[in-house]
Amino acid sequence: MLVQNIKVTVDAIVFSTSGGRLQLLLVKRKFDPGKGMWAFPGGFVEDDEELEIAAVRELEEETGLKLTAMTQLHTFGKVGRDARGRTISVAYYAIITGASQAVKGADDAEKAEWVDVASINEMAFDHMEILALALKQLSDKLHMAR
Repeated sequence: MLVQNIKVTVDAIVFSTSGGRLQLLLVKRKFDPGKGMWAFPGGFVEDDEELEIAAVRELEEETGLKLTAMTQLHTFGKVGRDARGRTISVAYYAIITGASQAVKGADDAEKAEWVDVASINEMAFDHMEILALALKQLSDKLHMAR
């Protein structure tokens, strides 16, 4: 019998604009792996939990920001992407207005903050790769809307 030891996580990618600049809601990790590094809010999916609900829950637990829905972006499953073991992450995104919405780090996030996308040059795990795909898809959608 085949036994797998694969964990499923979700990442919540929330964009907003402030002063004409694209902002991204990030958390600073409180624990290893990646302690002290910026990352997307996210975490492990509970056994009886739908994926989108897990993304919304993790976002609220780590930042205090409450959304009712998010859109699935992509699934990331490269072997070695998480030092804790084989992990597959389903990334969700949302675009909201008002990056001035108050956020506060909680749970396993040391802090939560709106960060100017142009200033981000390093993130935990493979989150830079995830961000690049999210920005490309966002750009493609905006281009198609014209």
